Amino acid sequence: MRKLWRRTPEEPPLDAAAALVENGELPAAIDLLTKANRRGRDARIEQQLLELRYQAYAQGARPDERPFQPDVVDDMFPGAVVPEIDAASLTANMVRSAILCHGSLIVRGVLQPDRVESLVTDIDEVFDAYDRFRETGKVDEDPQWFKPFKYEPKLKERHFRRQAGGVLAVDSPRALFDVIEAFDESAIGPVVREYFAEPAALLAKKWTLRRTPHDAGPSDWHQDGAFMGEGIRSLDVWVALSHCGDNAPGIDVVGRRLDEIVERGTEGAYLEWTVGQGVVDRVSGGAVVRPVFEAGDALLLDHMNLHRTATDPAMTHDRYAIEAWFFAPSTYGAMTNIYDDGETKKIPADQIPIVY
Repeated sequence: MRKLWRRTPEEPPLDAAAALVENGELPAAIDLLTKANRRGRDARIEQQLLELRYQAYAQGARPDERPFQPDVVDDMFPGAVVPEIDAASLTANMVRSAILCHGSLIVRGVLQPDRVESLVTDIDEVFDAYDRFRETGKVDEDPQWFKPFKYEPKLKERHFRRQAGGVLAVDSPRALFDVIEAFDESAIGPVVREYFAEPAALLAKKWTLRRTPHDAGPSDWHQDGAFMGEGIRSLDVWVALSHCGDNAPGIDVVGRRLDEIVERGTEGAYLEWTVGQGVVDRVSGGAVVRPVFEAGDALLLDHMNLHRTATDPAMTHDRYAIEAWFFAPSTYGAMTNIYDDGETKKIPADQIPIVY
């Protein structure tokens, strides 16, 4: 008689991933859990994916030297103030040319409407879950949408960020998973991976889910390099998830390349690291733009760009958006900043890097 063999059940994804981690195969564990979560959403998998992304960066080797990247490139957008292209045309060389010659690049139609709608729903869920946490001091028993990232313990910063219309993506492993999936199925993922000439990573404290109210108060100009350091190589992918720039808060951006951190804390600046309007008027040469974005459009810039949230008392709609900062690991932790007295100091690497 032929023996009938019972099929062995598939090993649970978390157990299989744990075995890979034991062997030091963190990237393979991330890939395994990503595929498992696509098949069936599981908050435990999403939380473990975030932990593995953190550990993979912490334990991973860094390049001994910075891969070569040109500091001067041909202008592919002559005559433009802030260049614009459609997503189908996006390349890493276009991003580099636009940023080095004009300061930023608008990319139309990066995300598809169904993905935009899904991310807007995510943001509403995350904000509601955060607000329950703020009110009760407790995380939901089933923390699908909000679970404070344990490597960022500063509640005061969370509350300040929420008042400004933002929640960290790493405080919602589910939403973070969806944002990464959205980028990878769009033109963003491949371009980011090519842009740095080395594996890209992300800054956990700079990936933000945004729901900016229409009546948000005035915002100050700033360069993120003022606190991230001038020596870092970075790329911010800011994606509008709703129409904005005219009837909803958008972004004011200086449409030229700045090669240094400009004067801060003067001429009416709100904070010591922000830039007053008088300074903006001088360094911009009149090239200040307030683009109008449709849902799914993106603005790409780096840490030298001078920009602010664009608000106006006449605006009547709230704005949904995602802010996602990538960086080159070979430049992180070696950042310096030159102060007004000429002294050079190392900037603490405190933005919590994790692998992309």
